[in-house]
Amino acid sequence: MTAHTPSDSQQEFVDVATHPETRGIELVGETERHGRPRDLFSVWAATMVSVLNFTIGASFTAVLGLEIWQAILVILVVSLLWVFPGIVAISGPAAGTSGSVIQRAIYGFRGNKIVIAFYGWFISGVFLALNWVASSFMGAELLTRMGVEDKTVGLVIVTVVVSIVTVLVAVYGHALILKAYTALTAVLLLIFLVVTGFILPTVDWNFTQPEPLQGVALWSSLTIAFAIPASSPLSFSNSADMARYLPRDAKPSHIIAATALGGAIPCAFFTIVGALLGSVVSADALEFGIEYALLDMLPAWLGPVFVIGVIVNTVALNGMTTYTASMAFQSIGVPIRRIPSAILIGVLGTAFTLFLVMSTNLIDAINLMLQFLLIISAPTMAVYVADIVLRGTV
Repeated sequence: MTAHTPSDSQQEFVDVATHPETRGIELVGETERHGRPRDLFSVWAATMVSVLNFTIGASFTAVLGLEIWQAILVILVVSLLWVFPGIVAISGPAAGTSGSVIQRAIYGFRGNKIVIAFYGWFISGVFLALNWVASSFMGAELLTRMGVEDKTVGLVIVTVVVSIVTVLVAVYGHALILKAYTALTAVLLLIFLVVTGFILPTVDWNFTQPEPLQGVALWSSLTIAFAIPASSPLSFSNSADMARYLPRDAKPSHIIAATALGGAIPCAFFTIVGALLGSVVSADALEFGIEYALLDMLPAWLGPVFVIGVIVNTVALNGMTTYTASMAFQSIGVPIRRIPSAILIGVLGTAFTLFLVMSTNLIDAINLMLQFLLIISAPTMAVYVADIVLRGTV
């Protein structure tokens, strides 16, 4: 496993929030290491306070036909999978470089080129689209209610603006993400908890399915309900990139805990709220678009605030994804710097997003993309985690 190191003629790499990060896969020297494992909690929490959790949870009860208690049980089991991104994260400070380089030790130099070219770059573009779709639909619906008659125009405007801001986050990179996401976590939690406060009084606490599922139908729904949210933690094999600046002696257990809890707690909580929301949102309404149902439940002043929260979360999640994907080309030998690579992955994700928002609705887009991601990401995550465990890093 090798990585490029800066020569004397290269400028010094500086990891500060006010300057674009020029370091790509180059090794982080011992004198450049900084931060604490607990800083990772807010990095992952900011990305997981998401409207997608409401959508996924609501689909369990309104579409898949699960009882509320069954949906909650599935959600809690899925949350345990967040330990895998936590385990992967410890390889970052151990190696001091990107996970896309670390995986050369797993697949070999040539094999890694295939894996990273497809999973680290192309699939990252798909993942960007999955998250941008939610903000595009929500933002466009808000613009429509504010008087923009052509919804297509609203979809394009929101998608392009959010994409540009996301790429800027990726360009400024690690230090900005680490500094800004702590504040973003607090703001997003406040917004989503207030929204939850307006959702809970509408919940039918005596809800039961008209025809409770049994046998094969029940196990089929449980399997699908597990697979869809499982694609989230199992797709974050980029967690090493966010931890690579930590001191080499940072405790692995602390890195695992901060990463896993940061993702699992908000993801599980708001997906459970979504499952409760499914007790009062019909399958037809959910298929038409949960953005309509949510905005109708909220007072007029909270709707725009919520949409802003959805967009901010999308920027947070996709900013991190774009940042890590920007090192994929370098790791497979393509002669491109990290910042131009971030722009390229942003363009790819924008193209996927525009295709989705023009051809489908929110719930169909989410389910399609999550199932596609799971097929690709689960084996990749399993191999990465197994390698770390077998090498005795944990």
